Amino acid sequence: MNSAPLLSITIWLPALGSLAVLASPRENIVALRSVSLGVSLLALATALGAAFLFDPARAGFQLVESVAWVPSWGISYTISVDGISLWLVLLTAFLTPVALVASWGTIERQERAFHALVLLLASGLFGVFTAQDMLLFYIFFEFTLIPTALLIGIWGGAERRSAAIKFFAYTFSGSVFLLLGIIGLYLLHGQSTGVYTFDTATILASLQLGTLRLDAGAERLLFGLFFIGFAVKAPIWPFHTWMTTAHAEAPSSGVVDVIGLLIKIGAYGLIRYNVQLFPATAAWAAPAVGVLAVIGILYAAWIAYQQTDMKRLLAYASVSHLGLIVLGVFALNAQGIAGAVAHMINSALTTGALFLVVGMLAARRGSRELKAFGGLWKVTPWLGSLTLLLALGSIGLPGLNGFVSEFTVLQGSWRSPGLGWRYTLPAILGVVLAAVYLLHMYRTAFMGDTPPELAQAPDVRPRELVLLVILAAPVVVFGLYPNLLFGPMQQSVTQIAQGTLPFLASR
Repeated sequence: MNSAPLLSITIWLPALGSLAVLASPRENIVALRSVSLGVSLLALATALGAAFLFDPARAGFQLVESVAWVPSWGISYTISVDGISLWLVLLTAFLTPVALVASWGTIERQERAFHALVLLLASGLFGVFTAQDMLLFYIFFEFTLIPTALLIGIWGGAERRSAAIKFFAYTFSGSVFLLLGIIGLYLLHGQSTGVYTFDTATILASLQLGTLRLDAGAERLLFGLFFIGFAVKAPIWPFHTWMTTAHAEAPSSGVVDVIGLLIKIGAYGLIRYNVQLFPATAAWAAPAVGVLAVIGILYAAWIAYQQTDMKRLLAYASVSHLGLIVLGVFALNAQGIAGAVAHMINSALTTGALFLVVGMLAARRGSRELKAFGGLWKVTPWLGSLTLLLALGSIGLPGLNGFVSEFTVLQGSWRSPGLGWRYTLPAILGVVLAAVYLLHMYRTAFMGDTPPELAQAPDVRPRELVLLVILAAPVVVFGLYPNLLFGPMQQSVTQIAQGTLPFLASR
């Protein structure tokens, strides 16, 4: 174990912070906000410390912490990061304080519980992205359901309860398949090698070294169980219906940024388990998964254009982005996987920031309907300028972050033997449609005549300006310096694409 267990501190600090928030006086709003923000910033600092110690030139997982948990069952508390999971840890640490600050003044009841749940959700996400024991991964994976469902069900919109129930029912049902896959792999490994373990490194080594041999039927069954669990969580079309409702009904504060990270769990799981553990079946299934991804890209983009509720429009935009991410994952080459990971990060930044903008607009107008807006750039030029920058980043304007990840995904898809131009050309059409619906939303809300009700609308406030600038900064930085994004993950995506043994490199 490392002398400074930075990953463990990063995981458990928000959970402990949630207890401190609950212990703070209910009536002292300033104190509980200070505690929750301070804890989230400390978690960001420890995540940055882990990033500082991470060596991108080294292969394999780093900062490994491993403690036997239930040794008789082969369960261990094993956590670490590689170039892929490190970015997702940093993204979670970055968005959590943003979500907390964005909620100030927008949460009208039970603010103490709200902050505690956001911190608990952050702990669950940190655990998912660092766990290297399959059962530990599943525990964190399931734990994220509880704070998310409560955040939606208590502080969401008019249909919050049905949205929370739908979210929980869908994702819990999908995770049952994941659990069956984990148990099946555990039993097969034990029967073949005599070692019953949930340790992903050991199982991966057994698969790649041939001590655990799976026939085609067993491997495809396990692949399917894992795939369903992650496809529902992602969500991939046609499992997407819970997500559009959950995003639309989530609180209009920045908590939707953190909830948006949940869909990254599904895509991360597809890379870490489906592609890495079952590469032969992944190659066999790639054309079929590619069809689902392309349908998701086009279908969600078309439905997004028809939305009049801006949050629902952005929710369908997230589904379309997920389709592009899944297409990159199942390109099964370094370009596609790197582009998929980069697009996870970029879409979380841009779409999350646009959700935050919609919350600001709704606070000014009391509505999220596009027809209630118009001509806002005349009265809110700073808000209009920042929103345009974020929208252009989301549609992939060259020079901004969305372009580098979309181009890399499409490059990987084009070069993939299992996909090729037949999948890439429709995906390009989906990218074009993204420009159509986002620019349509922007033109309707910010151009044209200003309704009398918005003639005196305030421009971006100081706190809002800080939040939007913080989110917009990486949109520009990653667009101009994409190697900052791709460099740390290069070793990891190459190993996954080539089917080498990344888990063993640091053991």
